[in-house]
Amino acid sequence: MSAPLRLAVLISGNGSNLQAIIDAIESGRLDAAICVVVSNNPDAYGLERAVRHGLQTRVVEAGDYADRAAFDAALRDCLEAFEPDFLVLAGFMRILGAAFIDAFADRILNIHPSLLPAYKGLDTHQRALDNGETRHGVSIHLVTAELDGGPVILQGAYAIEPGETAADLQQKGHRLEHAMYPQVLYWLGNGDLRIDNGRIYYQQRPLDAPLVYQS
Repeated sequence: MSAPLRLAVLISGNGSNLQAIIDAIESGRLDAAICVVVSNNPDAYGLERAVRHGLQTRVVEAGDYADRAAFDAALRDCLEAFEPDFLVLAGFMRILGAAFIDAFADRILNIHPSLLPAYKGLDTHQRALDNGETRHGVSIHLVTAELDGGPVILQGAYAIEPGETAADLQQKGHRLEHAMYPQVLYWLGNGDLRIDNGRIYYQQRPLDAPLVYQS
């Protein structure tokens, strides 16, 4: 029997995806352990969530370092001390440099509130509304040096109804995110999902298109 996945979860704010992962672990649906929760924001509510569940936390603030390279190096040192199998970016609002990503190659996951490659970057919900989209969603992808450009593992979509606001879309997206992130981590833990040299494999076959989340 394989050991539980060791996860380091990186947050900047509310930590609702962190909570979803904690809930999946505590319910027995996910065989994993969160070895540390790291934030670049000392006021992130997600840190309080972590403490309530007895998890170790660390804060690495960008303002404490001369430049992004120095911040990335400090963050890398912090994380390596906990020997995580995967870094789970869950609302972590910092762009990570190539050297950091190389240090954890094939081991960094991110969740993005759009159907990538559409709407990379910020304000995805409002941009989708402004463009008259009728469909939007969530993507979980491998992190590479290209912003929001790594291979997509899993996508979930929802319809945009007339009159909905960006807040409405965000709420719909969060419901998907909270189910999708534990699902991907479950697949990694049981061997259904494998990442090798930037390539995604699902059930031993190369993944040429994102898996589609079925609620």
